[in-house]
Amino acid sequence: MMNFLVKTIANAGALAVAVWLLDKITLTGDGTGKEIGTLVLVALIFGLVNVLVKPVVKLFSLPLLILTLGLFTLVVNALMLLLTSWLADQLDLSFHVEGFWTAVLGGLIISVVSWALNVVLPDRD
Repeated sequence: MMNFLVKTIANAGALAVAVWLLDKITLTGDGTGKEIGTLVLVALIFGLVNVLVKPVVKLFSLPLLILTLGLFTLVVNALMLLLTSWLADQLDLSFHVEGFWTAVLGGLIISVVSWALNVVLPDRD
């Protein structure tokens, strides 16, 4: 349970950095508390998408991953971020990613920040 909480906090932090750095990734709310709540919910959705959908997409795109020496992972990450944005819209959460290239850059930022936070934060169950 502790590991799940740490991963969710890391995802929320990484998403917050992407929202802060990129104008076309938006998170709106009535106040800071509402924005933090939305960010945590979006982080949960993002985590579920990465656990459930991403392995299937990577399996089907394995030839492209091999052909591009893993660079196609940037496209997969962008698609997962766009899927998260769509799911957040369906759940009436105020998180939106505008465009594919914004998602590619956002996915890159989220991957780097999430990796750094997972190195710093404790990893135990």
